[in-house]
Amino acid sequence: MTNINVLDPGASPLDYYGFELRRLREAAGLTQRQLGEIVNYTGSLVGQIETARKLPTPEFSERVDAALGADGLLSRLVVLVMRSQLPGWFQQVAELEERAIKMQTFHTHLVHGLLQTKAYARAVLGALDESDLDDRTAVRLARQRIFEKSEPPVFWAVISETVLLQEVGSRKTMREQLAHLLTFMSNPRINVQVLPFSAGAHAGLQGSFDLFHFVQDPDIVYTEGYGSGHPTANPDTVKDCSLRYDHLQAAALSLKDSAELIRRVMEDRYGDQVA
Repeated sequence: MTNINVLDPGASPLDYYGFELRRLREAAGLTQRQLGEIVNYTGSLVGQIETARKLPTPEFSERVDAALGADGLLSRLVVLVMRSQLPGWFQQVAELEERAIKMQTFHTHLVHGLLQTKAYARAVLGALDESDLDDRTAVRLARQRIFEKSEPPVFWAVISETVLLQEVGSRKTMREQLAHLLTFMSNPRINVQVLPFSAGAHAGLQGSFDLFHFVQDPDIVYTEGYGSGHPTANPDTVKDCSLRYDHLQAAALSLKDSAELIRRVMEDRYGDQVA
């Protein structure tokens, strides 16, 4: 095992988390095995996290915080850890998601990452690269914790009907994903509209984009390419995309009709028939 005495808390958020975990555990007079037994994880996992060889999860952090009376320290740190594990070009976007009071998104071919299920996210991330897939999936899902804040952002998603029909992962994965979208019907802060094929030519034909709105800072438009992201606060771009979004929402089905279409596709296309 790596000598934990050489762990540098300033090397990265992951190292700092491990350093703090070890400090809290030793202050409580517990071995790694004893702490693991208390929080229902193995002592080996505790050791791997302490030495920055394993990524902690929000669930692990919450359990250890409660067990060691850490007043939420690790739960706060794990947010930074997860963000640091995102691709460098995407970390700024995760920060925008954290600060935004409202987001408006349009996607042509995928469910937005903030609304993805674990299986769907895993299928998307593993399409070309299956390395560290468990950790990368956990990092993506951790972004969704913004909806658990005391004042979560208002999130509005317009998705192309293509998103419902593009089978990602498996029929079971898609059935679960579409069922997940339906759970937001009762949440006024998370709204999903479907842009149907019948809309024909529309204002989003140039591709997907996101709009971020803040309390004081200027609005930001975000577009994405292969391995790169492009946020901009250029007033002309923001004005153009805001207008486009208004037209996309007008062309999309109502929230109720969108839910009915999602349910119909879920049942008819991804039902329980034998694969």
